[in-house]
Amino acid sequence: MDTEPRQRSVEPDYYDEVYFLSACEGYEEFVSSEGQCLSRRLEQAFAAAQVTAGMKVLDIGCGRGEILQHCLRLGAEAYGIDYSAVAVRMASELDEDGGEARVSLGNARILPFRARTFDRVLMLDLVEHLHPWELSQALREARRVLRPEGRLVVHTAPNVWYDRYAYPLVRRVRILMGQGDDYPRDPRAITPVNLDVHVNEQSVLSLRRALREAGFRGQVWLDTPPQDRDEGLVFQIARHVLFNWPPFRWFFEREVFAVASLDHAS
Repeated sequence: MDTEPRQRSVEPDYYDEVYFLSACEGYEEFVSSEGQCLSRRLEQAFAAAQVTAGMKVLDIGCGRGEILQHCLRLGAEAYGIDYSAVAVRMASELDEDGGEARVSLGNARILPFRARTFDRVLMLDLVEHLHPWELSQALREARRVLRPEGRLVVHTAPNVWYDRYAYPLVRRVRILMGQGDDYPRDPRAITPVNLDVHVNEQSVLSLRRALREAGFRGQVWLDTPPQDRDEGLVFQIARHVLFNWPPFRWFFEREVFAVASLDHAS
């Protein structure tokens, strides 16, 4: 029996047009290219999915719809579902010569699709918005609708170990450098809406555990945005060590990716 307290889901009203056009991952690229270009994070996650023509792809939490647009461009059948009516409208308005995505309003915990329907299921920048009990149900639903040889692709940010353990050190250094105004005590406040919508940030270990408990097996790894800053040799050396050498990189790399398949033994 599940005895874990169930926190109330994030209200869909937080996910309005302002959110999708000024805070949600990839908004700058979306606004400048009308969805034609993906952000580095989304492009990297989408590449991991290895979508090809003829596949059926489900994007859970499809947001503005640019991932669906890219699926269509490759000749795949694209399906999107989102908790936000604004997202459904925005995703439905995107045009692509290769076809039309099927977008519906719904909940990741109760997918309106038959079992074994999809070759790929994508959960990009979604899991941090789901409380643990919601994530558990959403992953089990993803497993249900995935075909036996299908693939689940996840991207989430930030790496919670960065926020908990590395960011306080980074903030102290930046305060000493006179840059403290850009580094609030709570790192989620850098994008203020995240204080309300980021409820379950992940580490490599927690995401791997959640996938395993839902009946998946696969690879979970860390990455980080390019650090193109000209701050002198000492900082260059420090960045190289912190972002490339274990155990430091486990705390300083900021993004978590996963590619998983069904664990047929579970």
